[in-house]
Amino acid sequence: MDHVKPVPENRAAEPLTEYVQRVNRRVRAFDRRRPLVWDLHLTGFWVAAALIDASGGWRNVAHDPGVPVGLVLVLSLGLSVPLLWRRSHPGAALLATLPAALVSVWTGAALQAALLQLLLVHHVALRLPLRSLWWAVALSTAPTCLAVARYGDSAGPWHQQLGSQLSAIGVAALIGITVRTRRDYTQVLEDRARRLETERDQQVRLAAAAERARIAREMHDIIGHNLSVITGLADGGRYAAVKSPDRATQALDAIGSTSRQALAELRRLLDILRDDDQATTGRAELSPQPALTDLDRLLDGVRRAGLPVRTTVRGEAALPEGRQLTLYRVIQEALTNTLKHAGPDATAHIALSYATAGAVTLTVTDTGSGGPLPAGPSRQPAGGRGLPGMRERTSLYGGTLEAGPRPAPERGWRVHLQLPEETPQ
Repeated sequence: MDHVKPVPENRAAEPLTEYVQRVNRRVRAFDRRRPLVWDLHLTGFWVAAALIDASGGWRNVAHDPGVPVGLVLVLSLGLSVPLLWRRSHPGAALLATLPAALVSVWTGAALQAALLQLLLVHHVALRLPLRSLWWAVALSTAPTCLAVARYGDSAGPWHQQLGSQLSAIGVAALIGITVRTRRDYTQVLEDRARRLETERDQQVRLAAAAERARIAREMHDIIGHNLSVITGLADGGRYAAVKSPDRATQALDAIGSTSRQALAELRRLLDILRDDDQATTGRAELSPQPALTDLDRLLDGVRRAGLPVRTTVRGEAALPEGRQLTLYRVIQEALTNTLKHAGPDATAHIALSYATAGAVTLTVTDTGSGGPLPAGPSRQPAGGRGLPGMRERTSLYGGTLEAGPRPAPERGWRVHLQLPEETPQ
């Protein structure tokens, strides 16, 4: 069996290639900041070349070497100076060179500076709509057609003259189209990379918001419930301190155990938020999330706080951990609200009914005062996380949750949860 050598993902570029790319980026950045500098340099170079040719070299290919030198200089400037606008207005620059090119052919000077029209054709293909190439080709071939009509085959067969001119124009236009295609492709890739980065940042923010909401729910469930139990135990211990010191001692012991339990759960939650390096070392002592097997300990703490709780269970509990945690947190939140708002002499009843395939029905009722609070239409204060947290947990499994006062003539509050059967995987 042949072994394929893995290719490194971040393979470094060749030094020469990297150097060329770095220089190219610097030149492009400078050109974007000061485009006129580059335009003046390039135009000046070709103007100088045209003037050097006008000093005498043009006579080697001219049809009429007796053309006045002043006219040759004017024609040379007319064919080279419009290059200054080749990037901003390539069509207008090409049109501006046409009179000089036609006069150059008509007078017999046949200046080589007329070849600069090919550079303008290149920029027309690079910057203007492609349909503009039709009239650009017509403008560029017009001087050749005039030369064929005026001087015939003195410079070669007419089809060779037109063919050479059209070939040169085609190459210039093809180079412009190729550069334009590559530039557009690069822009598409850069735009896609920017959109992917934006989408990635949005996903990170959404994940962070979801994680903050999850942690807020856990903190609310842990702190809210345990503080409610501690408050109930403290109130009971204060009343029992005078008449029954033993009962007050029991209340203090219960407060201590409840506080230690709350601190342990908070420490477990905070350990999850540690860095990945700390998590991989195994030093964080994590405990599992509470499940239905921990329900008895929860109810014992509530009973010690002064709230009698009865339970009725039908069926066998065979639920996955996620559904058990949902049931546990809903029961915890419902009993916490009862401790806070039901008033003295209230009792609570928990009814659990297990069905097949993970379906379950939970009803938590109490005999408290019930009724709306000034802060909102439920026992949950405005802006609280209790009831929204219960609904969010329930919706994760496609279930429904109802919370509200029990119908008259009954008193108290009712929380009803129903989870459907699990979807087969």
